[in-house]
Amino acid sequence: MAGHEIPEPADRKQVADPLSDLQPAEQTHASCDPAFMHGVVVGFDGSTSSERALAYAIGMARRLGSGLIIVHVANRLPTTVWAGCEPPVFVDVPDHRTEVLGLELACADYLAEVPWILVERGGDICHELEEVGQEYSADAIVVGSTHGIVGRIFGSVAGRLARRAQRPVVVIP
Repeated sequence: MAGHEIPEPADRKQVADPLSDLQPAEQTHASCDPAFMHGVVVGFDGSTSSERALAYAIGMARRLGSGLIIVHVANRLPTTVWAGCEPPVFVDVPDHRTEVLGLELACADYLAEVPWILVERGGDICHELEEVGQEYSADAIVVGSTHGIVGRIFGSVAGRLARRAQRPVVVIP
């Protein structure tokens, strides 16, 4: 028996993979404020449609007795604009708009009725809203609808989010 190695069964690798997938999720949830778990996520950029979505989300959070997670997705521009590269590579561009929005929200009287936090992310809006919703186990994601030709040509954020989200999406016109 000395020197004889027992091969590792293939089943053991399958069991190990789900456990390793759970560990990052637990770490992600640990970084979130537990007071906002099962809250309402709302996408906010200061536009008129996002202000309407915020107003609806405030009422929804108040009725549910939960917190409000306000998400601002900062600008990320592809470097292909500058470098002419073929693969899309994204560069973070400093976006001071989140700070301005945070100050405006902190002074808003209508937010005094519910506990809220402002989360800044960078990247694709749909992906980031769903990611925040997953991190906080949100009950719903509220977004404003896109108006204009850009939304018609490229597809609206609300439409893309409704197709891919794993939780209810409320689109406010």
